[in-house]
Amino acid sequence: MAVETSGGHPAMDYAEHTRTYAGFVRAIIIVVALLAVLLAGMAIFLVP
Repeated sequence: MAVETSGGHPAMDYAEHTRTYAGFVRAIIIVVALLAVLLAGMAIFLVP
């Protein structure tokens, strides 16, 4: 992912911002996957 940083503020740490965003997206993907597994498990084991 390329970010154009030439027009930004010099004090902005774009590399850290990009790393934080990537971590956030990765965490959301993991949470959604775990919720899908949980719901599938509930459908299998709790529904008579």
